[in-house]
Amino acid sequence: MGRQIIEVAVLESKLNFEYLKYLSETSDKKAILEQLMVAYGKDVWNYAYSMTRKWDQADDITQEVFLKVYRNLYTFRSESSVKTWILTITRNMTLDYRRAAFYRKVTLMDFLAPSAEAPSTEQEVMNRLATNDLWRMVLKLPAKYREVLILFAHYELSMKEMAQVLGVTEGTVKSRLFHARNKMKKIKESQSDGADR
Repeated sequence: MGRQIIEVAVLESKLNFEYLKYLSETSDKKAILEQLMVAYGKDVWNYAYSMTRKWDQADDITQEVFLKVYRNLYTFRSESSVKTWILTITRNMTLDYRRAAFYRKVTLMDFLAPSAEAPSTEQEVMNRLATNDLWRMVLKLPAKYREVLILFAHYELSMKEMAQVLGVTEGTVKSRLFHARNKMKKIKESQSDGADR
């Protein structure tokens, strides 16, 4: 019963963010941020994880995204949906994070660290997350194709919204989606060929 109430509240909050374009200095930013975190927190984390493939980095990015949302609540202009706005911030934060020296050092250390025979905790978690074959295939794709598939299939964004999030034209989105689907088809075929042998 409690879970149903929360799900209804999340659904209602996703639909009722029209008031954000009418915010004033007297609006309760903390309460609004809390509503946004409940409505979109999981989406932000999942999107950040899909781009970085690391839990801890997805956690850090999610925190940074909502700090930025808090700081910029009054600048939301309703040119896109709240979801598109937040996912755009998430994408930009993730790209910034990946460019940072810290990310390069951590990634280099992950690459150089000797691997023991037992899988690392991170690897175990990733294996549990990637329980279905389709998700594993999507994670094998290059970032630009993985990203467009996740925005299309998981977040159900329109071509226009995906173009806004990615900062590219709708034609580029369509092209990436076409190529992503073809790459998925090839991965599926190669896996089924390997299974037949």
